[in-house]
Amino acid sequence: MKAARLLPILAIVALFTFTSCAKDNTEEEALNSIEVPVAPEAKSIEIEIMELINAYRINEGLNALNNHNTVKAVASTHTEYMIEVNNVSHDNFFLRKQSLQANASANIVTENVGYGFSSAESVVNAWIASPSHRENIEGNYTDFDVSAEQNSAGKWYFTNIFIKR
Repeated sequence: MKAARLLPILAIVALFTFTSCAKDNTEEEALNSIEVPVAPEAKSIEIEIMELINAYRINEGLNALNNHNTVKAVASTHTEYMIEVNNVSHDNFFLRKQSLQANASANIVTENVGYGFSSAESVVNAWIASPSHRENIEGNYTDFDVSAEQNSAGKWYFTNIFIKR
């Protein structure tokens, strides 16, 4: 009689156990299959932003960062998103982070975003003047890249992502 009562309980426990294992594998497979778009060719404003950030880092006694095409591709998709929704944000940062962990071997990922600045110098100076943005610029990273795009009104949107591999 006791065995008959335990059988349904054991079946439920087994169901949850097997479901949990299957879910972990599915999540891992999904993470590893995140596709990265092709990085667009660097614009002169983007190159200048990276040069200014590296010059600032070197002046602060920090290592220069390497540009990274996968980081650029991911940054570009976010810049396009911000233009599409007409809002500067860190929306869906966790997806960018997961993509860079899976596709660029990133251990740490941070980003700076900006809007409306008319030059590389003005956006970099604004980031340096902001404690939280400056912290990202001065962080212990290995690679970075930036995306700068103009909306239909000619206003610039910026996404600058830093990673440590």
